[in-house]
Amino acid sequence: MRTLLSVSATLLLTLPTFAAPVPAPAPRPVVQAAIESSLPTAGGRIRQFAFDADPATYFASDRNPTKTDHLTLTFDRPVTLKSVAVVTGRPNGDDVLTDGVLEVSADGIAFESAANFEKGKATADVGRSVKAVRVRPTADLKAPLVVREFTINTEPRVVTFRYPVEFTLDVTDAPEMREWAEKVVRVCERQYPMICDLLASEGVRPPTQIRMTFRASYNGVAEAGGGRITGSVKYFKSHPEDVGAMVHETAHCVQNYRARGLPGWLVEGIADYVRFWKFEPGTAGRLNPERAKFDASYRTSAAFLAFVADKYDSQLVTKLNALMREGKYNVGAWKTLTGKTVEELNQEWRQSLVR
Repeated sequence: MRTLLSVSATLLLTLPTFAAPVPAPAPRPVVQAAIESSLPTAGGRIRQFAFDADPATYFASDRNPTKTDHLTLTFDRPVTLKSVAVVTGRPNGDDVLTDGVLEVSADGIAFESAANFEKGKATADVGRSVKAVRVRPTADLKAPLVVREFTINTEPRVVTFRYPVEFTLDVTDAPEMREWAEKVVRVCERQYPMICDLLASEGVRPPTQIRMTFRASYNGVAEAGGGRITGSVKYFKSHPEDVGAMVHETAHCVQNYRARGLPGWLVEGIADYVRFWKFEPGTAGRLNPERAKFDASYRTSAAFLAFVADKYDSQLVTKLNALMREGKYNVGAWKTLTGKTVEELNQEWRQSLVR
């Protein structure tokens, strides 16, 4: 017995020890930003190009600025701004800003000078909490304002615009809706990276300009085509909470399908998948399993897509979107992607709805 105890003790002493697994570090928090200007945009040289980490793109104004004009980058919340640098002028060296100032603000309202522009550039070490930075001419200029890039070093990090886009808003038919409509535009801009990631396909760049118009004469809810979104004044005055409808239409702008003969139920189903499963999950409501069918369009088809994506392929919607965009979609795609026909998948999905 003593021998056995001795052997056991020896085994216990010589067993290797394993360190407890080290948990993965939590993702570092990031802050988003918005960029606004008192100046209209020239052509496709949109504001977000001034904060997209691409030196080949730039913002350009459609008129010559005065000393009251500005281009302002505002953070969602104050960050510690360690340093900031701004480069102006076109890549060929034209239209650099010489009479101008780089300003910072702790609250996004009151600004103070951080650096003057020299030969089109301004840099500053700041080292304090900042809510916004802006470029402002100090004289009435004889050339457009052209800002190539804001480069900032902050804690936490402020994310650049991965999919730059600018919405142009037209509320001529209902100017009293402007404040609400501007909030809708901001929501759609914020959701744009999610939409573009989900609907990405090789060699395709999403639109960088979208025009959103509210018409008193439009009798539907909303529609989209060719980079334009039209919404009903009557409907949105009665349903101001239905912002998701405009996220749906923004998804259509990114889809931008050109091929003929594509199934409408899938076009609308993908857009409502963006809305109800990515933008506002859990709000699609319950479906009647006896009446539900995969090609019923809109949220019903979106629910079908969500079921198949969850069970068979998390990239299903991205893959279907690519096939639609390339004009290569056919009903056989379901068998290729999941191993089952669309009718077999439809039956599985309807069974899952029975509670």
